[in-house]
Amino acid sequence: MMKNATLRQLKVFEAVARNLSYTRAAEELYLTQPTVSIQLKQLADIVGQPLLEQIGKRVYLTDTGSELLKVCRDIFDGLSRFEMLVSDMQGVKAGNLSLAIISTAKYFVPRLLGLFCQRYPGIDVSLKVTNRERVLQRIADNQDDLYVLGQPPEHMDIELQPFLENPLVVLAARTHPLAAKRNIPPQRLVEEAFLMREPGSGTRLATEQFFSERGLTLKVRMELGSNEAIKQAVAGGLGIAVLSAHTLALERSIDDLAILDVDGFPIRRHWYLAHPKNKQLSVVAQAFLEFLHVESKLLGEKYLQGITGFPAKDRELKKIHPHI
Repeated sequence: MMKNATLRQLKVFEAVARNLSYTRAAEELYLTQPTVSIQLKQLADIVGQPLLEQIGKRVYLTDTGSELLKVCRDIFDGLSRFEMLVSDMQGVKAGNLSLAIISTAKYFVPRLLGLFCQRYPGIDVSLKVTNRERVLQRIADNQDDLYVLGQPPEHMDIELQPFLENPLVVLAARTHPLAAKRNIPPQRLVEEAFLMREPGSGTRLATEQFFSERGLTLKVRMELGSNEAIKQAVAGGLGIAVLSAHTLALERSIDDLAILDVDGFPIRRHWYLAHPKNKQLSVVAQAFLEFLHVESKLLGEKYLQGITGFPAKDRELKKIHPHI
């Protein structure tokens, strides 16, 4: 019976069963929702019993579906171990590398991946860029080889390795009255309207923690889903924001933005490479990990070379862009 099921059908089923959502599974697999539904119907016909049931807008696994999900995970774990074995036998001349990163890391990870693929042209790379909540869920589901995070999660059994400085800076419009000030006390910022990422964002968590530790509460004027939208809103005078300095590294036109000289800033943080504890990394993942530690230092020197406009006490934070 199950010998007639295809690996594609099992992958589609596993994605829907894990997300309990046809829409999320379709997005994850880069398929249309009708394609997902067709694949699941064909699989259910092969099994001879329903695998999922929908009540209202919610999707539930049937008992048969729950058992099949366990089988799928065993199959995919076995295939992953086989791929790891093949990669080990081939060295790092060939293989696959799957990465999931938070959206802010997209400003530098693709560039590092480009260098890595130039060095190892036989390696196929899969890169998933999403928000922090989704990355943490992918870690819990062990969906990828490695993950890049800016804010270490609590209560997760994972290995974390810092590899690149990730300073957070306060941005305002170039014409903002505070742009010309020096040694601005954090208390002054609570008078300003703040533009924030969505709840759960690592940058937002670090920002709220910074002000909370000082007994201060921010006035959040607007929540925006991307760093680009926040930068445009800041430039438009809608408020100020705290963002990773890396979001400015590749800018070509940021004359409308200013980095404020606020006491306690930049907030010193790091980017982290993560994977579940006791996970056996493939030779390809190990090669990327070692590559990252070397190349990220060079990247840091290039992008974080002294920020013009910071006071002397912060000269060690390197310049990101000549226009700032």
